[in-house]
Amino acid sequence: MGIDLTPSAASSTSEATYKSREVEGWIDIHFYRKIGFRLANFFARLEMTPAAVSVFGCLFGVAAGHLYYYHNLGANIAGMALHVGANALDNADGQLARLTNRKSRTGRVIDSLADHLIWVSIYVHLGLRCLAEGPLPTVALLAFAAGFSHALQGAAADYYRNGYLYFVRGRSRADLDSSSTLREEYRRLRWRAEPWNKFLLALYLNFTWQQEMLSPGLKRLHEAIERDFPNEIPSSLQTRYRDSARPMLRWWRLLMTNTRMFLLFLLLFIGQPVWYFWLELTVFNFLLVYLILQQERMSQSLLELATARHEPRVDSL
Repeated sequence: MGIDLTPSAASSTSEATYKSREVEGWIDIHFYRKIGFRLANFFARLEMTPAAVSVFGCLFGVAAGHLYYYHNLGANIAGMALHVGANALDNADGQLARLTNRKSRTGRVIDSLADHLIWVSIYVHLGLRCLAEGPLPTVALLAFAAGFSHALQGAAADYYRNGYLYFVRGRSRADLDSSSTLREEYRRLRWRAEPWNKFLLALYLNFTWQQEMLSPGLKRLHEAIERDFPNEIPSSLQTRYRDSARPMLRWWRLLMTNTRMFLLFLLLFIGQPVWYFWLELTVFNFLLVYLILQQERMSQSLLELATARHEPRVDSL
């Protein structure tokens, strides 16, 4: 069966395919989302699935990582062009899913897996390049530590961005799941019957668990809202969350892909990609710790407000 491109979807503007304008960066709004929207319409006419677009973008990104290995600016610039293309396709797959009403958790997991594979390729090839230029055993450890830090930073940024969408834009706009619910679903699946679905769910479960470990306050707040307000989140809580979280969104965006790409490109131009690892371990990790502390305080405050809001009033006699 082909993709059902409805007339309403076909006439949508690029902004209609955003998750929310507040969580989009300037480069995303003015560059990637515009290109992604055109690509999404093109792929819709070809009846491609969002997952296929994710895989296509992954191939671009993995090839870009390989080209970063060479101490040759021409090869590096070609890698940068492929990297930008991969990021455009990463935008296009989500826009295609929303444009054609094909949004699914499986698609999100494949998109996340593709993104991880791209950055694994980048870190491995940059590490090998540094080893080739000056074989120091510590370079491998440095590359691994930077890659691990990157994974934590990306997981936290994604979790808080979806937390914002959940509270401010409504449950349907967010991808905010609970590891306990996912674990029960994982146990019901059987490797022999559904190996691919169980594998993807295992990846997603692990990713969600990492996010909850990084932010137990948001996890508790999410569970309380699901338990106490299953139908609709009170407008007072939505407003409080929006006013508290919005100032931090611009800082969380610094931990997303666009900032990393800009710094990586700059360091490749000057021939010092090893400094990218140090930026990950210092500046980005300090920013991560600061933002988590701020968000945890905010989550605790909102949890107290939600508890008070849910407590039944006792009429005086």
